[in-house]
Amino acid sequence: MRLLFEIDKKDYNPNGTVGIRPSVRGIIVKDKKIALVHSLKYDYYKFPGGGAENGENHLETLIREVREESGLTVMPDSVREYGMVHRRQKGNIEEIFVQDNYYYLCSAEGEAGSQNLDDYEADEQFTLEYVSASHAVDVNKNCSHGEKTGIARFEVMLQRETTVLEMLIKDGISE
Repeated sequence: MRLLFEIDKKDYNPNGTVGIRPSVRGIIVKDKKIALVHSLKYDYYKFPGGGAENGENHLETLIREVREESGLTVMPDSVREYGMVHRRQKGNIEEIFVQDNYYYLCSAEGEAGSQNLDDYEADEQFTLEYVSASHAVDVNKNCSHGEKTGIARFEVMLQRETTVLEMLIKDGISE
């Protein structure tokens, strides 16, 4: 899969312990709008997806995570690689946190069903919305994100998602 870009905060001990957690994210486009998860509590947008569980391949993770966060059912035959973002920064447990975020273009079946949110996702009031990439970029860059503002891991996630959204605009996938 092509490398879209890297984020390396260089805020860690380079000789420290390393924790690796790959993640998979879905890019679902309908009428030039993208299915995104909107945190109503902190007012930001992110792609539905998350970390692989033991033994899952990318497709299994994509299907499970998109369904949990958005209620959408990914059509396996529609999945195509978009790109990967490599991230390194100081970890909470290990000294270095490494995450490769794999983005896949895909389609979803019919209407969204119910979400199956983790506690923090429910607390943040994750809601599926189809929006233009430019709207999501504007919100992510210009709105207040409350107590999340300034938290390193949040800021890196926001930078990653916003940059991928800008790439989708440049590629003509969304407006």
